[in-house]
Amino acid sequence: MDAIRQVAAFAQRYAPALVSELLPEGKRQGNEWWAKNPTRADRSAGSFSVSLKDGRWNDFASGDRGGDLVSLAAFVLNVSQSNAAAWVARRLGLDIPALDGRTGPPPADLQKQLERVTRETEAKAADCIRQVQVRQQEVAEQAAQLWSSARRPNPDHAYLMRKQITPWMIRQRGSELLVPLYADGFMVNLQRIALDGQKRFLAGARVKGAYCPIGKPVTGGRLYVAEGWATACTVYQLTGCPVAAAMNAGNLKPVALAMKTKYPDAQLVIAGDDDRQTEGNPGRTAAMAAAVAAGAEVSFPEWPDDAPLSLSDFNDLHVWGADHE
Repeated sequence: MDAIRQVAAFAQRYAPALVSELLPEGKRQGNEWWAKNPTRADRSAGSFSVSLKDGRWNDFASGDRGGDLVSLAAFVLNVSQSNAAAWVARRLGLDIPALDGRTGPPPADLQKQLERVTRETEAKAADCIRQVQVRQQEVAEQAAQLWSSARRPNPDHAYLMRKQITPWMIRQRGSELLVPLYADGFMVNLQRIALDGQKRFLAGARVKGAYCPIGKPVTGGRLYVAEGWATACTVYQLTGCPVAAAMNAGNLKPVALAMKTKYPDAQLVIAGDDDRQTEGNPGRTAAMAAAVAAGAEVSFPEWPDDAPLSLSDFNDLHVWGADHE
């Protein structure tokens, strides 16, 4: 609907004011607004962010996301896109009859302004997308160079020892482990894991829909999708079935959908985290959402009665179990 698209474009000019009204407990950090997810019982901000440049918003924990401020309003207010557009229009003082159930176009001057702003905003958004794509290609080339200069990982690396895993699919450069991420058949990113377990992606690299493959899928066989690389290694070691490591909860759904497209005959299973001590249990929430979206099964760790609540994934259970045999 043109009216919704035009309101979304116009709203971008007033992003700081609108976003702060929708998410009043949030805080601006540069060109982003970080806040609690209003649909979950988050205790603090951390995974939910809104771009004040283009209106895109995303919850990296649950996978909730949208492309503009109208969709953000719909999500926060729990209303339809048209009702959200009407709410935004009222806040901006825009008289758009179609959004209020009235007939006829907006006043001529306003209609011309809406059309102009929409063209400018959409052109700016397209330019931003092009810049992101160029940057992602540059970083993918950087990832390939780092990968080619790396060596086989030391099996006694502190992180591998703590996680009690075989270093599938990775390399080591200096003291850092390098976990490759692939999308559309190409390496697009690296996750660097330090001795203390701190993890970092390459800045500006693609993450959404990218994954680290462990094992080779076979027609009709099981294919798991897990959050982290260590968890994926554990699932592979325990089941012998291939696993795609999505690297974070928010990427579970995009990776699950990518696996469904690439391997339509596979028996897809989401090996979810169970963040029992985190409000809203983002690991379980994201795993269930990915399973529903991809038509997959879902599996969670089965905790023994004496297992600490701090354990949250299959690797945690594996390590704890090995230490308590």
